[in-house]
Amino acid sequence: ATVGQLLDWYGDRMARDRSLSAKRKAGARSAIAQHLKPRLNDLAVAGVNADALDKHLMWPCQAEVSLSYLRQMFALLLTAFRQALQLGLIDRNPMAGMRFNDFTKAKILPKAARLRDVQLPELMQQLAKSFDEEPGDAMLALMMLAHGTRIGETRMARWSEISLAAAEWFIPAANTKTRTEHRLPLTDQVKALLVRYRAIQQARGYEGVYLFPNRRGLPLSETQASMVFTRLGQGEWTSHDLRKVSRTTWTDLGIDGHIGEMLLNHTLGKIASTYIHTQAMQQRRAALEKWHAWLDGIGFGAIHGLTKALSEISQNSGEPAEHKASSHLAEFVISEDSK
Repeated sequence: ATVGQLLDWYGDRMARDRSLSAKRKAGARSAIAQHLKPRLNDLAVAGVNADALDKHLMWPCQAEVSLSYLRQMFALLLTAFRQALQLGLIDRNPMAGMRFNDFTKAKILPKAARLRDVQLPELMQQLAKSFDEEPGDAMLALMMLAHGTRIGETRMARWSEISLAAAEWFIPAANTKTRTEHRLPLTDQVKALLVRYRAIQQARGYEGVYLFPNRRGLPLSETQASMVFTRLGQGEWTSHDLRKVSRTTWTDLGIDGHIGEMLLNHTLGKIASTYIHTQAMQQRRAALEKWHAWLDGIGFGAIHGLTKALSEISQNSGEPAEHKASSHLAEFVISEDSK
């Protein structure tokens, strides 16, 4: 009978939906408890109209929260009404035909990027220093920068999902925002970086399954991972800025837009998906090789140590250093373990 009852029902439904991520459930729960119910709890479903929503929710909230967050709350409320109507819990949907821009004409601008490509050389120097002092912090940032991955899917990475032999990082669907599995090619540089990082973990006595464990042996929590970037960024940039600067620089390097979107694991249309499946791994690998070669030029090589390792292998074996690193990975592992 009331909007509050409808929100209680829909909130419980979302909490039990196994297809939704824990982060999305928490976000919906917060929006309902902190904003929607306090303002709409006693409003009768029969009394819901554009004027009532504007008076009780939209106009007061726009003075307190960002427009992008208000739009998310509007979408949640709209979906709740649609679902209730489909299941016969209400006789009509009073929000049918309503659109967010009926309530405000202000444009929702994307957040400005706080990292630019010209700042990356200085950042790489910072990460090189951090890798020696706090390798876990630096590695989390480097994996995100190198692949454009999200913080959530990166912090939960397992060593079993990393295959040096197949040169692939597999991210299960359960860990991704789009709920689709994600496969990323591993370049020679990243493979060398992973070998170095694993050796550091083992030297410190860690033989567990996660790339980024906390003290309890579990993957870093969302809060713990965010704290990594609080330490690294010092308020100047966030984890998402790494993803943004990667995507921007890919464009500047001439990397195909569809390939860039696939590397970010964005949801794409059917036509784009068809294109992607036909171009898939070879194009993604070429894109990342180009990107990581660019990163080498600003100091990435000093962190992963691939060039130095290949040079040492070449001197010892008499083979040219230009040979691919993948053919020497076993020797590189031995070289790292013996340090």
